[in-house]
Amino acid sequence: MNAHDYSHLANVLRRRTGIVLPEKKASMIETRLAPVVRRFGFRDVGSLLRELHYGHEALVQAVIEAMTTNDSAFFRERRTMEEFRDIVLPKLMIERAASKQLRIWCAACAAGQEPYSIAMLLADAGLAEQGWAITLIATDINSQMIARAEQGLFTQLEVQRGLPIRRLAVHFTQEDDNWRISERLRRMVTFRTFNLLDSYGWLPDCDVVFCRNVLMYFDAKTRVSVLDRIGEILAPDGALLVGPAESHLGYELGYVAAESAPGLLYKNRPVPLRRRLAG
Repeated sequence: MNAHDYSHLANVLRRRTGIVLPEKKASMIETRLAPVVRRFGFRDVGSLLRELHYGHEALVQAVIEAMTTNDSAFFRERRTMEEFRDIVLPKLMIERAASKQLRIWCAACAAGQEPYSIAMLLADAGLAEQGWAITLIATDINSQMIARAEQGLFTQLEVQRGLPIRRLAVHFTQEDDNWRISERLRRMVTFRTFNLLDSYGWLPDCDVVFCRNVLMYFDAKTRVSVLDRIGEILAPDGALLVGPAESHLGYELGYVAAESAPGLLYKNRPVPLRRRLAG
């Protein structure tokens, strides 16, 4: 892999996804692109990257999907999920009591662990039984990840990452060495392949947006663009949940971090919060 091909790959990723490719990551690139090399019949990664200059869309898309980070886990960064359960959801249940409508978007959902975790928390709250209409949309740029998420089938290792045994017993059934999430939870989530650089016009106005551990991979210009467009579809009293290390990235666009709740942002104004008592 020469410097010219490396630079071209970095430019393709930045232009098409906003992702900034770190320097001196040759071994990571080799590992991630190895399946693409085999799939398209190239001799090695170098020959693949040379072909990438010609812009064949199927190859470009395969490279983009291979280079995106798809690591996830159930109830990842548990404190942020608790902030949704203990702060955001009770607040919205009061403020939306008249309409009984709740719209949530989970961006960069990988294989579906995050939206299914959200669905479990919504099921715990019993909103459907109380007549609430819930829209839970989950998107990812990687079409293979979306296909996996729609199946709701997870390996033993995946369910061991963050999923309590009690929830595994209630919401999953075992299929050979894998675990299938319940049909009830699968029906709660609508999955769609979506690039965060594309138009947000198809999305409804959202009460909650999860966009966690995504902004850190973007350059400054892309972060501003994504946060700005999220702000356009986020309700005035809605909540944006980002990774705890990403909270400061929203300041320049008027987002305000919730007190003592890393990763929870509100639009344009501070909101006094009270955690409900556990019980």
